[in-house]
Amino acid sequence: MADSEDDAPDEFQDLFSSPDRDFLINNNGDQVKVDTLKTKKLGLYFSASWCPPCQRFTTALVEVYNEIAPNGDFEVVFVSADENDEAFTDYFSHMPWLAIPFSDSEARHRLDELFEVEGIPNLVLLDETGEVVTDGGVDIIREYGVEGYPFTLEKIQELKDREEEAKRNQSLTSLLVSPSRDFVISSDGNEIPVSELEGKMVGLYFSSSSYERCAEFTSNLVEFYEKLKADGESFEIVLIPLEEEEEAFKKGFENMPWLSLPFEDKNCGKLIRYFELLTVPSLVIIDENGKTLHSNVVDAVEEHGAIAYPFTPEKFAELSEIEKAKAESQTLESLLVSRDHDFVIGKDGDKVPVSELVGKNIILYFSAGWCAACHAFLPKLIEAYNEIKAKEEEFEVIFISSDHDQASFEEFFGVMPWLAIPYGDPRKSYLSRKFRVYEIPMAVAVGANGHTITREARFLIASHGAQNYPFTEERIKEVQEEEDEAAKGWPEKLNHEKHKHEIVLTVRMIYYCDVCDDEGRKWSYCCQNCDFDMHPRCALMADHHQ
Repeated sequence: MADSEDDAPDEFQDLFSSPDRDFLINNNGDQVKVDTLKTKKLGLYFSASWCPPCQRFTTALVEVYNEIAPNGDFEVVFVSADENDEAFTDYFSHMPWLAIPFSDSEARHRLDELFEVEGIPNLVLLDETGEVVTDGGVDIIREYGVEGYPFTLEKIQELKDREEEAKRNQSLTSLLVSPSRDFVISSDGNEIPVSELEGKMVGLYFSSSSYERCAEFTSNLVEFYEKLKADGESFEIVLIPLEEEEEAFKKGFENMPWLSLPFEDKNCGKLIRYFELLTVPSLVIIDENGKTLHSNVVDAVEEHGAIAYPFTPEKFAELSEIEKAKAESQTLESLLVSRDHDFVIGKDGDKVPVSELVGKNIILYFSAGWCAACHAFLPKLIEAYNEIKAKEEEFEVIFISSDHDQASFEEFFGVMPWLAIPYGDPRKSYLSRKFRVYEIPMAVAVGANGHTITREARFLIASHGAQNYPFTEERIKEVQEEEDEAAKGWPEKLNHEKHKHEIVLTVRMIYYCDVCDDEGRKWSYCCQNCDFDMHPRCALMADHHQ
């Protein structure tokens, strides 16, 4: 922005003022002259009360601001995207900084355009001269908090270098101890010095008890933990709580037999970043020397229980052989029969013995009526099912429900032409763990011999319908070769009513079609300027392209 410090006053006036306004406001309505901002570092905070991520980030920004504000050299200016003055006033009342008056919509719109704001929350950081330091202030505050101040690129690089140094010299103390805390807590409120964990193998358990997937895994982890304790193993677990509400944390932690960081401890966020956490639940294993042994052993604990301990490379090689042997011996009965649960049900509720399905190609369809993506995929699966059944009788789909009650299950199952596992059947939990079903819909193809063919049948059906049946690698390769041959006759470029620019036939690894929302692989009609993709089948539909 500004070319020199001498230009700063005019730059700030132009930036924050209007012809009839030379002030900003604080949350009690008082006016603050724009020229009081000169020589200060600034954060332009684009946000709105209707945006849940904004609400969560505002809390973090308030905490950082309150620590920095006494220095007198940093200010935040709120640029609202609220829809009315009442919503703005209520939201701004929780902010300790300044704002562009809501009534000055022209100024707010001008700032949106000037800083090319495409999404919120957005925090643009400016230096004392008005120069943009970064438009990634949200990530900086989330990752570094007050430690990132004064938010210069040099400071952020210094922190990153410090983190790299910490990784090289990692210890249990460097991971769990903070300047204000050298202990973890037990569920009964006792403070346990981190030093007492030194020399033990420790699992850092990233979890939120309000998340169903975490709640399911916690029950398995309790069994695993208590078995190791009974065997006298020197092992401990420390919960890294991810709850947003303290009551949810307390309710979840009271049933856990291990230790935890305190609720909302600052180290929780640091550890998420430090271990580059991608999924929850995650169980990071720290060895007896304080070094990271494994980044996530959730799957190993679910599949093998206490046998997976102590998570060494040698142990994982052993587990790999066990899994290979299980896969080779897998049958439909081993998947679907559990004690007296040896049947699935038809549309009328009649029991169909699993033995009658042996020798058929099966799709295990994990889905639920409350899931919008499941509703979107269901018509494609029904179409593929009917097409396959018309040619191949030895094929079946089995619905495995994640619905919340019997009535919801029956309503959703009612529109399906295939079989199902009864609602609430314990086999559902086993199959979800077995096939690592982390999101729905998911379709697992099982061959006539009972062996798993692929966990990606959903994407194969979404992209090519019944063409990929029976979903083997050989058939998928054939379909791809057929499509590659067909592509030779497709136009290299075309115009389509669904997009304003010319789209070009392009090879893309994986994408989502902006017309039908289905995943696509390899061939796409793409506008790279707009990051726009269309499946060839969508792009080449008659009457829609020129």
